Amino acid sequence: MSIFVIGGTGFIGTRVIPLLVARGEQVLCMDINPHTADFSALGDKVTVVRGDVTQFDDVISRMHASGADRVINLSYNLGAELPPHLATKLNIIGMDNAFEAARILGIKHTVYASSLAVSGQQSHFGERAATEDDYRYATAQYGVHKSFNEFQAQDYVAKHGMAITGIRPANVTGPDKVRGSVDHVNLITQPARGNPISFPFADAMRCPIHVDDIAEVFVRVLLSDKPKHQIYNSGGHTTSLGDIANLVREFLPDAKITFDKPTGGKDTSGNYLIDNTRLVSEFGVQYLPYRERVRQIINEVRAQEGLPPVRG
Repeated sequence: MSIFVIGGTGFIGTRVIPLLVARGEQVLCMDINPHTADFSALGDKVTVVRGDVTQFDDVISRMHASGADRVINLSYNLGAELPPHLATKLNIIGMDNAFEAARILGIKHTVYASSLAVSGQQSHFGERAATEDDYRYATAQYGVHKSFNEFQAQDYVAKHGMAITGIRPANVTGPDKVRGSVDHVNLITQPARGNPISFPFADAMRCPIHVDDIAEVFVRVLLSDKPKHQIYNSGGHTTSLGDIANLVREFLPDAKITFDKPTGGKDTSGNYLIDNTRLVSEFGVQYLPYRERVRQIINEVRAQEGLPPVRG
């Protein structure tokens, strides 16, 4: 079977593609930056071509050339710093190009990345976990765009009978994440390098999920012929920045981590209580304990810096 991966040389895509190859799949990856990842160790199982997801001709021609019957779109812009026109081209038009090309080519199953950002702030849900059926309260650029992606996918399914499935990753974490929500990442990586770091509020809440775990989620859903639902929350590990700091200090007692205030961040935190029951029950995903992921990230960074690993 052949898989067409859009945005495969990015943070999540570089983890998804090896997992697909390990399952015996042939992959054609299209990315506007084709040389930012090295898949040479995977031999002829992976081909990388340049293509711009905002250009429909690029998307449909590369998708057709792949001979794929499954497509995954991981191309989008995290954050809200892009000018509106450029962000709309990438996050809205780019996603629609993927859906429309998949429709024309009769793709069996299309999977795309949505986000926990569609839910907006946790305050809308009180102290309960948000589900996939809850109202989408997003107001920021990225969350609103992802919310529209979900509407657009539902519209394609309703009008064309397509199989399109969205995954809402929580706060994806890993040693090389540099865009979007990164405070929970820098809180680990900077002390691992021996650098001091400071944040406004110790009680600011996050829901980290390691990039290896979310990659496994994408692959399991993508390879399913017909998932039971059109959208799945990834869930993750609900925690505060202060609690992450305490975990880091377990491994790095001399870590220089400070907070301006102990409280004041929780009430304005994005969605951090997330129900992923449907994903767990249908696909059997299990995540490693967050403490182990923190240690893993620290040691990956220390290896890059030529420093000895910390022990568990």
